[in-house]
Amino acid sequence: MSNLKDVAELAGVGVGTVSRVINNQVSVKPKTREKVLAAIKQLNYVPNEIARNFKMQKSNLIALLLPSIWNPFFSELAYYIEDELDREGYKLILCNSGGKPAKELYYFDMLSQNKVAGILGITYNDIESSLDTEIPIVSIDRHFSKSVPCVTSDNYTGGRIAMRELYKAGVRKPAFLGAITSVFSETMLRKKGFIDEAETLGLDYIIYEEPDPVLDDLKYFGNFFKVREHREVDGVFAITDLFAAKYIDQAQKHGIRVPQDVKVIGFDGIQDSTLFHPILSTIRQPVEEMARTSVKLLLTQISGNAISQDTIRIPVHFRPGETT
Repeated sequence: MSNLKDVAELAGVGVGTVSRVINNQVSVKPKTREKVLAAIKQLNYVPNEIARNFKMQKSNLIALLLPSIWNPFFSELAYYIEDELDREGYKLILCNSGGKPAKELYYFDMLSQNKVAGILGITYNDIESSLDTEIPIVSIDRHFSKSVPCVTSDNYTGGRIAMRELYKAGVRKPAFLGAITSVFSETMLRKKGFIDEAETLGLDYIIYEEPDPVLDDLKYFGNFFKVREHREVDGVFAITDLFAAKYIDQAQKHGIRVPQDVKVIGFDGIQDSTLFHPILSTIRQPVEEMARTSVKLLLTQISGNAISQDTIRIPVHFRPGETT
């Protein structure tokens, strides 16, 4: 694998000149710059970003901590975050924690040592006391402290909209399906919005939750359908689209038809392709706006400027499908 010295020898210049070309310094003559760039291309040389950051005491690396890259919502979020960072001249390090507290803490420690410019994070674990507040951080969906800005969608209003749409579709025995996290996050407001709207409409409702993460889907829904009252539900608001899709799959195995017997609404809006059926009715999160706003807030912090708001909530909207 080529290094800085190899490039310098091929171009016939000093190592310092190669470094100045890589860092886009204007002091290098055009012909010399062309020779160095040609050598870099010929050797397929890739600069060691972490080594450069350590030497310059300035980083263009931003870390994104996600519970799971398999989740389509997180994947879409990562796509727009990387795109916005690229526009601003930054590079992304993706840290996939699997939702494990120990792994998240390992990543935070590693990122602190390797001098990243900042961190964008989604975590539903109680790790706040272990965070290095000297590194600029922006949280998504989760509050740490007022010194850590939080970007989220309007989960509460989304919950109210979902219940209202179920009611408009004829639902009179609604249920909320979700999971209980160990610490508060904005996603919990989806349930609160659902409850408040159901009570405003004068409806009895069911709340069904198990501890997060739900590791056994068959057991989760098996427990739900064991209760006779749950089988009489005519409308379901699920905390995510994935929960909604899994409910539909298991409901069909119990002879329950969607939407004829039960109307279903999810939350996220991850299903964009019309090739999937049924097309899920859902509360669509503004994923792109959340991603780009998070990056802009982080770069504001990195530049040394204060953030005026500790929480930014972005509006959601209902996207009708075939399940209501």
